[in-house]
Amino acid sequence: MKAVQYQQVGAAPVVVEVPKPEPGPGQVLLKVTAAGMCHSDIGVMSWPADKLPFELPLTLGHEGVGTVAELGSGVRGVAEGDSVAVYGPWGCGVCWKCAQGKENYCTRAAELGIRPPGLGSPGAMAEYLLVNDVRHLVPVDGLDPVQAAPLTDAGLTPYHAIKRSLPKLVGGSTAVVIGAGGLGHLAVQILRATTGARVIALDVADDKLALAREVGAHDVARSDENAAQSVRELTGGLGADVVLDFVGIAPTVQIAAQSVAVEGDITIVGIAGAPLPVGFGLLPHEVSVASPYWGSRAELIEVFDLARQGALRAHVETFGLDETPEVYERFHHGQIKGRAVIVP
Repeated sequence: MKAVQYQQVGAAPVVVEVPKPEPGPGQVLLKVTAAGMCHSDIGVMSWPADKLPFELPLTLGHEGVGTVAELGSGVRGVAEGDSVAVYGPWGCGVCWKCAQGKENYCTRAAELGIRPPGLGSPGAMAEYLLVNDVRHLVPVDGLDPVQAAPLTDAGLTPYHAIKRSLPKLVGGSTAVVIGAGGLGHLAVQILRATTGARVIALDVADDKLALAREVGAHDVARSDENAAQSVRELTGGLGADVVLDFVGIAPTVQIAAQSVAVEGDITIVGIAGAPLPVGFGLLPHEVSVASPYWGSRAELIEVFDLARQGALRAHVETFGLDETPEVYERFHHGQIKGRAVIVP
């Protein structure tokens, strides 16, 4: 079968032929119908050899949807031909966090060497994907696979980030979305669908600001040295109750710090890793700062429900498997608006 693999540190991904996997006991083999492309993939391919936590080659893709092709022995709950999405952050299934459906925060995954598809385990940018347990499958139930694939991360991650702040996102509140790309444009929609907040989107690219306004942002502004002042002006000097940073570089975390209101939330979702100093006098009083990771399986089901209601739709461009290396290059340079989805 064809697969898109990252084979060598510092090299571009390539399309190769690899053996079709066979499902063992408890496993499910999917024929992939859609696989989303994510900046986390770019992050993985940017790590130096001494930072890479898994062996190469690696089949990429952690946003996967497919039809059930084969069942390993003992599998119950799905049947051949079912259309399902893959819940990506695999855990042990046994620890206290996993018992709550929070496999994204599994306490034993690192110890046991359990890694998500495309982020250590063979991923979805291939003709077939082997899923290690049926509990990691969520029925698509009528959603377009091309829409469902990016929702497994680009939808789930902002949904989880927003959900923690729902008590603050009441009528009259303000939420700022920094970065209106793949995750950010979905965050705007989630905020509009689930809260009474006024939504302000910030970005450096005019096309992404236009997309943010198209999907529901009340206000947009350039994410530059004047961004925090713009937020303060739009909020009568008070600042935003919730600031969601989907970039995570030094300038954007500083915008977040300068934009947030007293008792507000700053949630840094972007993986660039810029630090944000926290201490008395460094931020407005009683501001909380969090850096969440992905979301729970139950939250993915909720995200799909929003999509079925028409409240959430990813802006996508689709490409074939053979085009993937070129698309990664375009993605890396910010030339994809919304989300790229590979259709094998």
